Amino acid sequence: MTNINSPIWIVTDIDGTLMDHHYDLSFALDTLELLKNKKISVIPCTSKTATEVRSLRKDIGLKDPFIVENGGAIYGDCKESSEEWKLVLGKSFQYLRPKLDLIAKEIGYPLKALNDLSNEQIEQLTGLKNDAISNAIKREWSVPFLNPKEEDREKLREISLKHETTIYQGNRMSHLLGKGSHKGKAVMELKNYLGQSNVKIIALGDSQNDIPLLKVADRAVVVPGPNGPNPCFSKGISNGDYYLAPYPHSKGWSSAVRELINSF
Repeated sequence: MTNINSPIWIVTDIDGTLMDHHYDLSFALDTLELLKNKKISVIPCTSKTATEVRSLRKDIGLKDPFIVENGGAIYGDCKESSEEWKLVLGKSFQYLRPKLDLIAKEIGYPLKALNDLSNEQIEQLTGLKNDAISNAIKREWSVPFLNPKEEDREKLREISLKHETTIYQGNRMSHLLGKGSHKGKAVMELKNYLGQSNVKIIALGDSQNDIPLLKVADRAVVVPGPNGPNPCFSKGISNGDYYLAPYPHSKGWSSAVRELINSF
């Protein structure tokens, strides 16, 4: 594991934050190289699967630990071998998938899991193709499902708690996890596991499921989309709880990271 003694961790959401919804992160590449040279850790904290993040880390040269499936588990490279270590924080897919059906029965209409969609439907929803679809459905610690009716979201969260689960909303889908699992908890567990209680956290996100991550950060950054920030952040931005990146996606990510590491 490189950089685990870094005084700063950049803990970042991926989709909609580090990259846009066409999976382009080109504006961030120079900043990622800068962080590598400064030995500042970059820790993905995402709804993506471990398989997806391994591929991304290889593509952009990340070596630090990574948090997957909205905090369901943490992975990292072992120092003296090519193996990985793993911290399981949530419930398994096998435990969670039947819970989604129970919640759907109680709400009164089907909740369609990502893994139940055809490849054509997944491509239409996400833009992913071929092997990327296979990697996205290798779920171990969460069940993504198509967003429910807006008016039912709070009721669904209440029902989910009765089933020892929790629901977080992302950009394209909602995510069912074990009760108490979220990105913020995963960051705190990682700090404890690595003995880095004093590390400073710059966290970046763009949607509702990133709120627990931003709450545990020393500097919390909301990265907007082309039409502005997610409305769920309006109050926090107004209150000064969140720093609003000046541009969408990777361009805003890069600008905010550079400014904040200089402030530290």
